[in-house]
Amino acid sequence: MSADCVCVLTVCLLCIGSVLAVCWRGIGGVLAVDKHQQSKDSVFFRDGKKRIDFVLSYVDDRDGERKQERRREYEANLQKAGLELETEDKSDIPMDWLFTPFRLPDHIMNPEPDYFTSPFNKGKIDFFLIDDKETFFPPSVRNRIVYYILARCPYHKADREDKKGIKRLLNNGTYGSAFPLHDSRYWKPSRDSNSESERFTLYTHWAQFFSFFKEQPLNLIRKYYGEKIGIYFAWLGFYTEMLFFAAVVGLICFLYGLFTFDDNVWSKEICSEEIGGNIIMCPLCDKKCGYWKLNSTCSSSWQSHMFDNVGTVFFAIFMGIWVTLFLEFWKRRQARLEYEWDLVDFEEEQQQLQLRPEYEAKCTSRRLNRVTQVYLLGTSLSNQFLICRLSLCCECCFSSEIPKTHLEYENKLTVKMFLFQFVNYYSSCFYVAFFKGKFVGHPGNYIYMFGWSKLRNEECDPGGCLIELTTQLVIVMSGKQVWGNVQEALVPWVMNRWGSRKARSHPESRYSRWEQDHDLQNFGHLGLFYEYLEMVIQFGFITLFVASFPLAPLLALLNNIIEVRVDAWKFTTQFRRPVASKAHSIGAWQEILNGVAVLSVVTNAFIVAFTSDMIPRLVYMYAYSTDLTMKGYINNSLSVFNISGFSKDNRPEDGESPEWFNSSVITTCRYRDYRHQSGHENEYSHTMQFWHILAAKLAFIIIMEHVAFMVKFFVAWMIPDVPSEVKARIKRERYLIQEYLHSYEVEKLKIQLSQRNDDCCCTPMIYPDISRHVVLSECL
Repeated sequence: MSADCVCVLTVCLLCIGSVLAVCWRGIGGVLAVDKHQQSKDSVFFRDGKKRIDFVLSYVDDRDGERKQERRREYEANLQKAGLELETEDKSDIPMDWLFTPFRLPDHIMNPEPDYFTSPFNKGKIDFFLIDDKETFFPPSVRNRIVYYILARCPYHKADREDKKGIKRLLNNGTYGSAFPLHDSRYWKPSRDSNSESERFTLYTHWAQFFSFFKEQPLNLIRKYYGEKIGIYFAWLGFYTEMLFFAAVVGLICFLYGLFTFDDNVWSKEICSEEIGGNIIMCPLCDKKCGYWKLNSTCSSSWQSHMFDNVGTVFFAIFMGIWVTLFLEFWKRRQARLEYEWDLVDFEEEQQQLQLRPEYEAKCTSRRLNRVTQVYLLGTSLSNQFLICRLSLCCECCFSSEIPKTHLEYENKLTVKMFLFQFVNYYSSCFYVAFFKGKFVGHPGNYIYMFGWSKLRNEECDPGGCLIELTTQLVIVMSGKQVWGNVQEALVPWVMNRWGSRKARSHPESRYSRWEQDHDLQNFGHLGLFYEYLEMVIQFGFITLFVASFPLAPLLALLNNIIEVRVDAWKFTTQFRRPVASKAHSIGAWQEILNGVAVLSVVTNAFIVAFTSDMIPRLVYMYAYSTDLTMKGYINNSLSVFNISGFSKDNRPEDGESPEWFNSSVITTCRYRDYRHQSGHENEYSHTMQFWHILAAKLAFIIIMEHVAFMVKFFVAWMIPDVPSEVKARIKRERYLIQEYLHSYEVEKLKIQLSQRNDDCCCTPMIYPDISRHVVLSECL
């Protein structure tokens, strides 16, 4: 039976009292019992006493809300009638056993039940489920509340402004450090029975390398480190999962190029002694470069074919669709996390209330909001100053301007730093792909930088610019990523070992919990930025230039499998526990990813058109070949130059040319271009074939971009950002919360009126940046 969830209702009749017992069971009529205590053939409940007399089963489909409501009401009435319930749900997934090794225990994955929640209000404290005031707020929320107070507490009153905040005290050396504590050592649980030892649990099930094939305990990560770090690991894990599909398709395209070596006619001509061995190529630079034979590029020509073939064009289009699917599905995953982690109205309800202390300190005036009748903080600016600022709007884009909220501050900082890093990381690849070898002129009329200098524009490697771009990506995606992971793990470990060298000799009784954490590395406010930056830069390499290296997603996948565990290990073992922060999304990185995705369509279209030889080969085969084959392509793609036309500044110096070169016998050399030869009426001007190829390249760019963008927009339109199920649950929760609040206020008003005591009215107090907490006792 194929279903989302199959449950079985079992009823038993006891001897005295006619008590019926009800139990939910698994698929195919198998009784849900404790496998460690009872046999699979048992006809008793888990307690081994109540006997099962009757079975009811149903398929729990996600869209059957009315059926679920009926069942809930029916079961509630059964309980009122004296029945006992025992529940267990199991998903009926085909070949479910295949996924078992990748899963973590349920108590690790789902530490909290799904209750109706609402922002905490001290004025309605009896409205919330508070079993223990000490544990009502989890440690991550408690340290965030304390940090909120620390960041705003004044320490010196000056004439113009109050000096306040722990940041200033840390900067001026008043305090050496400020951090929340880990709840235990990472390698063993805490001896204190009141401590949950979540750090030990995270290290055991998440932060060890040999857990790389396991799912991530995102709910526990969020509970321990806060939503901001939880969102990062959720995004990183989802990105890694999606890379699997791109890696498979890229590997197939690479194998296609590998298995079609025998069809590579142009490489055979290059390697042939009769063709490539008799083609003399012109020098690639002035004076210091000699003549060379075309067959010297034989190996690079074969290597280029593995990445420059018809499959590459398909893969470039596929990646344009993949990146859209990745971003759209991530929005849905993010929306689900927002709901599950109570972050749906986070920005509106809480983040706007959390002004940055630096902004509050600079505010010199207040203004009245005519809608809310609340005075808001503002800055005193003259009209002249405003006009001056507007005139310098371009400069303001790269200046601080004292952002108002933490969210605004982080988003602006993220965009500015990424723009700088974008140029830093991608400039060399853009140069090789779109500029190198493109504006060099031709023999006898080379183009020099700035026109007047003696620096000739650089030409590509004899094997072509595409193989150079591929080589760069191989270095980045393999060597640099491996070294990056080693460095990420090694540097904090070495620094921690050095910093705690004296304390390690102390007995355990003298090396307290706070001293152990004090010796760890501090996780700065930019720590998560560099983690995101590393992955987004990688995302750019596998999307912007993937047409030149289809194996890039595979190398990224292998790296990220390690990256997840390296980051988890660092957070759990090498860093102090960071102050928990809330975040409802990945912030400005979402827009950066969208921008990179759009740019990737353009860059890959230009790489296929202008960097690879795909378009010239197709034009030759269908327009200039006599038998619709690639035979004769190499000779057709090379122009002829008369060596006597070289000036003294261009001609190779004595000894630079190889021994086989004889100037009295060899009078011409070849170069990559489509120009008329010496003696033609349009000597060294472009031939008609050049313009045909250029038109084909432009047409390909337009067609590929339009097709890719149409598919992208269609896919984005077809996939809603928020799942319909989540939308429905959000609406229902809001409706029920309003109903409960209304009933609560009515009952409270009745009590107040009955007591006729105005003093019992208390002023509600809402803590900014506090988690939404469990309200009432009804589960979703």
